[in-house]
Amino acid sequence: MASSAYRNGTLHKGAAKPISAATLKSSSFKSRLHPSQSLGSAVRRSSPASFGAASAGNDGVPGRVRVAIRLRPRNAEELMADADFADCVELQPEVLKRLKLRKNNWDSDTYEFDEVLTEFASQKRVYEVVAKPVVESVLDGYNGTVMAYGQTGTGKTFTLGRLGEEDTSSRGIMVRSMEDILADVSLETDSVSVSYLQLYMETIQDLLDPANDNISIVEDPKTGDVSLPGATLVQIRNQQSFMELLRLGEAHRIAANTKLNAESSRSHAILMIHVKRSVLGTEETLSSEIDNCSHLVKPSKPLVRKSKLVVVDLAGSERVHKSGSEGHMLEEAKSINLSLSALGKCINALAENSAHVPVRDSKLTRLLRDSFGGTARTSLIVTIGPSPRHRGETASTILFGQRAMKVENMLKIKEEFDYKSLSRKLEIQLDKLIAENERQQKKFDDEVGRMNLEAQNRISEVERNFADALEKEKLKCQMEYMESVKQLEEKMLLNQRKQESNGFIDDRYNGEGPVVGEEIAEVRKLLQNEIHLRKTAEEDLNKLKSKLGQYMQSGTCEDTEISRILEDEVNQKKKLEEEILILRSQLLQLNFEADQMRRCLDRGGSGNAFTGQDRHSQSNDSRNGQKAPINTLYEQVGLQKILSLLESEDANARIHAVKVVANLASEEANQEKIVEAGGLSSLLMLLRTYEDEIVRRVAAGAIANLAMNEANQELIMSQGGISLLSITAADAEDPQTLRMVAGAIANLCGNDKLQMKLKSEGGIRALLGMVRCGHPDVLSQVARGIANFAKCESRASTQGKKSGRSLLIDDGALPWIVQNANNEAAPIRRHIELALCHLAQHEVNVNDMISGGALWELIRISRNCSREDIRSLARRTLSSSPIFRAEMRRLRIEF
Repeated sequence: MASSAYRNGTLHKGAAKPISAATLKSSSFKSRLHPSQSLGSAVRRSSPASFGAASAGNDGVPGRVRVAIRLRPRNAEELMADADFADCVELQPEVLKRLKLRKNNWDSDTYEFDEVLTEFASQKRVYEVVAKPVVESVLDGYNGTVMAYGQTGTGKTFTLGRLGEEDTSSRGIMVRSMEDILADVSLETDSVSVSYLQLYMETIQDLLDPANDNISIVEDPKTGDVSLPGATLVQIRNQQSFMELLRLGEAHRIAANTKLNAESSRSHAILMIHVKRSVLGTEETLSSEIDNCSHLVKPSKPLVRKSKLVVVDLAGSERVHKSGSEGHMLEEAKSINLSLSALGKCINALAENSAHVPVRDSKLTRLLRDSFGGTARTSLIVTIGPSPRHRGETASTILFGQRAMKVENMLKIKEEFDYKSLSRKLEIQLDKLIAENERQQKKFDDEVGRMNLEAQNRISEVERNFADALEKEKLKCQMEYMESVKQLEEKMLLNQRKQESNGFIDDRYNGEGPVVGEEIAEVRKLLQNEIHLRKTAEEDLNKLKSKLGQYMQSGTCEDTEISRILEDEVNQKKKLEEEILILRSQLLQLNFEADQMRRCLDRGGSGNAFTGQDRHSQSNDSRNGQKAPINTLYEQVGLQKILSLLESEDANARIHAVKVVANLASEEANQEKIVEAGGLSSLLMLLRTYEDEIVRRVAAGAIANLAMNEANQELIMSQGGISLLSITAADAEDPQTLRMVAGAIANLCGNDKLQMKLKSEGGIRALLGMVRCGHPDVLSQVARGIANFAKCESRASTQGKKSGRSLLIDDGALPWIVQNANNEAAPIRRHIELALCHLAQHEVNVNDMISGGALWELIRISRNCSREDIRSLARRTLSSSPIFRAEMRRLRIEF
């Protein structure tokens, strides 16, 4: 029969009588419209006869409880025991929807139901005729209930809770209902959440959280609605997560082996699916007072519909002498029968329109208050068996279903004004306006910056042209001055020679007597010429001095320019010295690599990489007096000179210097000298001020080398090193940079004194944040840091210095630890296994580790870890913790 043939319709007197096809058709739901359509259209399409006059949420829609009966086929025991007896139930053709219950071979009673399902009915057909109409009503905003009732062993749990993992065609009503709900809702605007409970011995227990074993029922004093605020409510995003919740709930549900059923449920299971959907209210049209032809349309109101689907798998009724229950199982059977008896009394009272309905006689009837006589659309499936030995139980089940068919509910849609949705839309609009304002502001700032930059460029060009012209004029004046000075010096030298020659003539004249008059005249002429030349030189000198004075007065900025030129020359000299230092270090490095290559070729190996033997050979050479190139550079240049290059303006010089310092820091003998000379502060300054990826990577590597020394670790912390490393970890994307930063933080994690400092300054969060890179080397350093931190915490707890929960758990590290406990990379896996063992040694962490899934990883480590010491540590940890032992006993894990 098609699914549209089975719907909750209006109630007519004498519910046990056959219902005509016309009545079924008129009372059925048509195909559902989109959830965003108005409530009025949803009500009109539900039932033209009954639902058309219903208003939005206040006026109810009548709908009686629909009852279907399902016959279970004979099982193996019944085939043998009842082979000589006919079935006590005889099904009529499905069109008649009747069955006969034989009293004996010649007498029987006939009963009519809304649906009669034979033993050959598929799970899909059962869902479509019983539960699908209720699910459609829930999607429309009504509450709905699907309940299974019957004797133990007749297939209630199979009908409702079958997961169908091996055979998808055997999926039960719970699984198929969630499939239809998720297919219809939009997870962007709608939400689906689930609670899974059991009613055991009149106590409500949470199947998703076994520790929550006594949940109280809360009733709204105004509306009488029943709620369970203490129950776990899980948001559902896909079918797979829902299946996992069902598996978890079934694992915690209480069952026992009886004579009637090898796996008899000893509790009532209740699955609650809460559906919240966003819809638009009706558009109200208001006539204008000015012109009757014009209209004002009021915008639709955002509404939210809240509905609930309750799927109830009742525990089977049983007779003690047949089930063989005794001891505690007998008490369970009494509790089950009492709750089912209370449910039967309520059904009878509702069917007879009694003034008093004893809903408070049992927690089961209080939970189902809305399902029978309330506002929910309810479908009941009663399950029976064919065995004549259980004819009495079968007759009782059939009569229960007959009485339930007389119960009428008043269906109502629960709608509320969606303040959150409206607030969210307004917030989105506000965010868009703010973002647009920020974009406009940024555009304005960029334009102002561009104009400022253009103006600065023009000013710089003018200054540069003026400086060039001034420089040319200065050089010209200098050349003229030098040329004049040179000429004067030549003239003075010539005059001196002439004077010496005149003195020689005078001496000669005095010693030899009088000379000829021509010689005297010539001497006098020469003397006059010399005097004239001297006067001319003096005049030229005075002219040059006056010209120099005028030049000095007119060019007052020349001194500043000369000073700037001198400073440029000093800077150029400094750069030359830096380049010489760099070239010298590069030459030494090339010589070292050439020596290594030559050794490899001599041994017949390749020169692509240094092997362990090469490194051993290198260390032997160092011991024999052949010093490494870095140490040679260190001795030739000096540590202070190398550290000064860390502040150089030349990027290449700065990068090379930080590489040299990092190599020096890799040797323990140099670390103390580097720290004393201020190298640590310079490295931290590089992290703080420079954004160059190479500088940050090499500086972080040097800090990681220095952090291997305990004394240096405290210095790093006192100078704000953790904050700088955390900022670098957040900004960097290069895997090698992240590896260096993670290595530095991992070394700091091994210091007992720095635990609280690491947490307060964000070291642990920075370490966990670097897992975003996904690079195995980075993950290995992160795992090492977590293992070091956990080891220090374990040691502090053992010594009584620490009593609280692990700081790693407080910072959210446990999920990542559990996720990577079985990582394919051996270094990562080894560190994580050690971290888990150390965390588990402190009893205050045990409950968090159990809830986070770490128990299963500890059990795996204790059995399958490749290292014997870690396996032994895991075994000792599990065996020494009473909480772990209790949980393993509860899970029936042999250890």
